[in-house]
Amino acid sequence: MGHTPDVTDRREPIVLQCCPNGSRPGGVTPALPNTPETLARDASAVAALGVRSFHVHPRDEQGRESLETRVVADTVRAIRQAAPAMEIGIPLARWVEPNAFRRTELVQEWARLPRDARPDVVAVSVHERGWETVCEAVASVGLGIELGVWTTVDAVQLRVVGVPVNTVRVAVEVTVTDPDTAVVEAVRMLRELRPMDVPVLLHGEEDGAWPVLEYARRQGLDTRIGFEDTLTGPDGVWSATGNEELVRFALGAAVAPQFEPRRRRRRGLLASLFGGSRAGHRG
Repeated sequence: MGHTPDVTDRREPIVLQCCPNGSRPGGVTPALPNTPETLARDASAVAALGVRSFHVHPRDEQGRESLETRVVADTVRAIRQAAPAMEIGIPLARWVEPNAFRRTELVQEWARLPRDARPDVVAVSVHERGWETVCEAVASVGLGIELGVWTTVDAVQLRVVGVPVNTVRVAVEVTVTDPDTAVVEAVRMLRELRPMDVPVLLHGEEDGAWPVLEYARRQGLDTRIGFEDTLTGPDGVWSATGNEELVRFALGAAVAPQFEPRRRRRRGLLASLFGGSRAGHRG
């Protein structure tokens, strides 16, 4: 894999973000946290491991994704109590609220919440119609912006338009899940972004999650892990028992295996990150 040009001049400690649930339906794994209480539990556990950022998808009482102010407040407050120093990010997602004007109203409502119930960062995806207007609304109320870039087209658009005020990072989200080509797609996207003056967080998903995480660490970029991105450990053999276990994998810590039906192994992409063979993580 060729060298990728730097996309940021920042020289600060790498951030490992945890994305504990995403849009995954309840029941996909018993360990998936979707209530304020279970999200707070996971936040506390990963904060103890050094995680500084928590990207969470709030759910209502029926388990549905929700951006309603009461649901966001209950979720953020529970996490804040469990992990007071954690940056909490909420995605202002079009698939949850299709109306861009309503999304701008919601973020204004969030900004009026008490400090302990208010998110720090709002995630906005560049491919969604109205994203620039939504970013203006977020910046106007003083909240941070995490820009999601999913494709090379998104990267080009952002480079041309420029990074909005109050952007704390650009999250490059590799949606190619094939482990043999996910990193190639990451390189393409990073090259299209070119140098920028905000941190870049690079991550993949499903079978591409661990190869992209390894590449991000090699390049000195922020990255993330959690059940939103993958349900399995880096060798794809067993299901993770929780977000804490996934974070331990990302940090190179040994964890106990959970024996599941064997899946196709990922071919040696992670040995340098975790130090030695995969077998070293199974004892």
